[in-house]
Amino acid sequence: MSQPVIPELSKADQNRLAQSGIDLTMKNRCGSYLQMDQDIVHAECGQEGIEILSYKKAMEKYNGLKEYAWNVVSPEKDEITKYVAAQKEPKGYVIIAHKGSNNIFPIQACLFLGREQIQHVHNIIIAEEGSELHIISGCTSGEHVGEGGAHYGVSEFYVKKNAKISFTMIHNWSENIEVYPRSASIVEENGIFLSNYVCMQPVKKVQMYPTANLTGANSVARFSSIVISTPGSHMDLGSRAVLEAPGASAELITRAITKGGTIISRGHINGKVAGTRGHLECKGLILQDGVIYAIPEIEGSVVGTELSHEAAVGKLARDEIEYLMSRGLDEDEATATIIRGFLDVKISGLPEALQQQIDASVDVAEKAGF
Repeated sequence: MSQPVIPELSKADQNRLAQSGIDLTMKNRCGSYLQMDQDIVHAECGQEGIEILSYKKAMEKYNGLKEYAWNVVSPEKDEITKYVAAQKEPKGYVIIAHKGSNNIFPIQACLFLGREQIQHVHNIIIAEEGSELHIISGCTSGEHVGEGGAHYGVSEFYVKKNAKISFTMIHNWSENIEVYPRSASIVEENGIFLSNYVCMQPVKKVQMYPTANLTGANSVARFSSIVISTPGSHMDLGSRAVLEAPGASAELITRAITKGGTIISRGHINGKVAGTRGHLECKGLILQDGVIYAIPEIEGSVVGTELSHEAAVGKLARDEIEYLMSRGLDEDEATATIIRGFLDVKISGLPEALQQQIDASVDVAEKAGF
């Protein structure tokens, strides 16, 4: 498995890539995709049974991927999808775990916005029957982006019978970048889809609302988000699960902190058939005057669906801080310890390498004083 050969990057940009979960040495990675602006620098996987291809090459090899391309995300969804669909030379990646294959070490997919105004991608991720696929998606911008930029990303996920996908997206943009992910998934019988989102660094705007369509019996979707909004940031995000088969279940978990920015946390679970379960949870902390607006929705239309939600927004408890101070910590250390515990979301079924990457992102934010 070769290392990506990339244009020379500054030390600052290398650090930003590392903080996004990208390891250019390929240690503990089985494959890699690297796109810098609109240039595809690297696409390779050394794991038997798993392919990483550029979108263009995948279309050529698999006759347009007619079963998958634009089938779970509509090109007419909004102005972002229309823009991506209109591109004559689509960029992005296709990752396919063929039947029965699995990767112990995750694949990393890096989308780097360096100098261009808009980066656009269309990604397709497929786990065929009985396969298992783990991905770290690191998205970041360089130190020379200038006055601003935007990332438009369309991602379509297909989890086949008895298959599993875990997708961990770590955003490390900057205060002048706008980000518009558009994604959706189809999860078939006994399939598992784990979607994890981490954004703990400044960003101008994020707008995303991924949807999981649980079409197979006993299918599972879990969305976990950890976000911090700094002054000037506007984060409109959330997730949605549609339970369409008996035994389908979903869990939507968000931990949100504002240090002066705005967070709109949306969540929606729709139980459409009997024998389905879902839980939605959003907990927020206001560290500095800002906005956390939680919008939990549960929708049931049949007898036999069980749905619940919990939302809470508050401040650090002074008695907890004072207790830790009585145990020998100073006030800053006590505060950081409580926040760290608040953000400590352990995700069931996540490989250790991916959980470590999420923990590392929290470490970076902690060292920066959250």
